[in-house]
Amino acid sequence: MDKIIISDTSCLISLSNIGLLHIIRDLYSEIIITPEVKAEFGDALPDWVIVLQVKDKVRQADIEHRLDRGEASSIALALEIPNSTLIIDEIKGRNIAKSLNIEIIGTIGILLLASNKGIIKDVIGVILKLVNNGFRVSDKLLDKIIEKHERK
Repeated sequence: MDKIIISDTSCLISLSNIGLLHIIRDLYSEIIITPEVKAEFGDALPDWVIVLQVKDKVRQADIEHRLDRGEASSIALALEIPNSTLIIDEIKGRNIAKSLNIEIIGTIGILLLASNKGIIKDVIGVILKLVNNGFRVSDKLLDKIIEKHERK
């Protein structure tokens, strides 16, 4: 069975801002988001993005005490859907998701996966384009990625 992919807003906005939202579609046939993420995204979404409501609103509200609505709803939905992976970037949200045993990946992980599968030819260029559009990546991580890809 294929992994079910749930996305928070940041990856969608970041890739959309540089015209590469389709990378997610190239990796996964569809992704699931919550109505809160759809509202945060603000623009029309492609038809391969499915919007699902979280059933356990109490759990979502509890998580919202620590995170914004989009992240909280995404984590709550990931807890409701077995065999799912959550795309989330914000460190606090990632730590909470990990503590709840949710499998996670971030935007950079998506790009590296796309590079490994031959979907992206110049992953360093794409990451730098993201950074130039306001996406935050630690210098340490950026250096590590550049070093690894220079050896290829």
